[in-house]
Amino acid sequence: MSYQAPVKDMLFVMQDVAGLGQVNQLPGFEDYDLETAQAVLEESAKFCQDVVAPLNAAGDKDPSSFANGQVRTTPGFKEAFAQFAEGGWQGVAHPSEFGGQGLPKLIATACAEMLHAANLSFALCPMLTDGAIEALLTAASDELKHKYVEKLVSGQWTGTMNLTEPQAGSDLAAVRTRAEPQADGSYKLFGTKIFITYGEHDMAENIVHLVLARLPDAPAGVKGISLFVVPKFLVHADGTLGARNDAHCVSIEHKLGIKASPTAVLQFGDHGGAIGEIVGEPNRGLEYMFIMMNAARFAVGMQGIAVSDRAYQQAVAYAKDRVQSRDLAGSPGPVAIIHHPDVKRMLLTMKAQTEAARALAYVAAAASDAAHHAPDAAERASQQAFYEFLVPIVKGHATDLSVDITSLGVQVHGGMGFIEETGAAQHYRDARILSIYEGTTAIQANDLVGRKTVRDGGELAKAICARVAATEQDLMARPDEDTLAMRLALQRGRLALEAAIDFIVQHAKTQPKAVYAGAVPYLRLAGVVLCGWQMARALMVAQERIDQDPDFYQAKVTTARFYADALLPQAEAWAAAILGAGGTVDRMAIGHF
Repeated sequence: MSYQAPVKDMLFVMQDVAGLGQVNQLPGFEDYDLETAQAVLEESAKFCQDVVAPLNAAGDKDPSSFANGQVRTTPGFKEAFAQFAEGGWQGVAHPSEFGGQGLPKLIATACAEMLHAANLSFALCPMLTDGAIEALLTAASDELKHKYVEKLVSGQWTGTMNLTEPQAGSDLAAVRTRAEPQADGSYKLFGTKIFITYGEHDMAENIVHLVLARLPDAPAGVKGISLFVVPKFLVHADGTLGARNDAHCVSIEHKLGIKASPTAVLQFGDHGGAIGEIVGEPNRGLEYMFIMMNAARFAVGMQGIAVSDRAYQQAVAYAKDRVQSRDLAGSPGPVAIIHHPDVKRMLLTMKAQTEAARALAYVAAAASDAAHHAPDAAERASQQAFYEFLVPIVKGHATDLSVDITSLGVQVHGGMGFIEETGAAQHYRDARILSIYEGTTAIQANDLVGRKTVRDGGELAKAICARVAATEQDLMARPDEDTLAMRLALQRGRLALEAAIDFIVQHAKTQPKAVYAGAVPYLRLAGVVLCGWQMARALMVAQERIDQDPDFYQAKVTTARFYADALLPQAEAWAAAILGAGGTVDRMAIGHF
């Protein structure tokens, strides 16, 4: 089934949940009202649906290949990427001074979701380039910005992130790639990097690698890592390309999913040293790379939402078309399987979880816009803290959900879902990496516990819970059955989340292993409750607008009610796992496994 971008739902979430009207009031964003957002989203939808989506299945069947040091991407990818660059899509959210369009992150996030839903493998290249641009804009010298950023924003060049090494996965303290200073101020790099997304390809003129490496006198551990720009082709002062650099792809990985995206092993310095330039100050590389990593983590959360929506759309289409068995109400003959209660339950689960995760992610994007553009410094700081709290939840919760949702997509198809030709299995396989790369769910959860909850004694987490409680009060003013069910379910979820916050803060120092054994359940608990918060807010708007568009808004009401009835109750189970199971995990002797 072909992908159809859910523009109407995206605009509803942007305007009525995430607060596009408030973003529109921020300095620099005055031109980006609902009408403009709709125009941008509709153009993005056309490109993603007509150009990129048709290449998704083709990329799975005829993925990127490697021969003689060169990567050939899936036929059609190179031409599609040229159209992507020509349309200015790489620069949607980047500053106009470097050739970008400078749109709010809120609008850019919707465009990114469409691209990922259309073709996860294809969209990875622009996603990593976005991260490279952000890192350079934040940490690089004016000289390096002038040299690299405009070409990255235009899509003429693409960017990569080089952290992982054979002996250094998530533990970056073990990075061994070394950088040797040269007399002219440059550096020569030597080492191996693995799992480099689009580390080699044929879609752009140049590839700009951002590489973590150690200087000769660097201190041990993560405090001794610096960041370097190492282009595939050296760049002259006038911006033209020079000689091939000593950075070469030696192989690409064979993977479970996202097969069209080349995942490269890169070798630096086998022929005298790869020439690089340092970004920012020595030994602050991990700090700078975290800028790129945080951008990528939010983007991977959007990948989870995107592939979930793609799987949901395909499952609905199949369920409406597949005729099997009689309706339980007593139909005279077989009916489409969408009439069967359990199929409807699966589809509604997919729909509710996807829409809830989208709403939370868009709220986070709007907070990021305010964090960068609000006139008041205190407001910027508050919004930045809120955004940073949500990033690990968007990444961890949405990607874990994507594995469940795409699995349900296979289940709706029945035996045909296990057959590759239907395409349902590809979404399941593609989704599986999302909760692993750019920081596993456990890494996101540890961040949520340590940096985002324990560090301030739970102050921010409790403040967010207070905002949830305020929404409960708004629901109380509406006496109908749907809002009552939502209010009670949301209240139980919020109280469960508060209990978990208290437990974590109280025991983080005295029982750290018990606390961190419950870190992932805590992240999932926060995800369930904060997504439910957005569904509650959407419910109230939908009720007010139901006469304007009965089908659309009634679907919103029913979906929110299902979230309250079937999904929010999971919060109390996650909380029980945090409060009880962590100690049991710690008790288990290693020899008993």
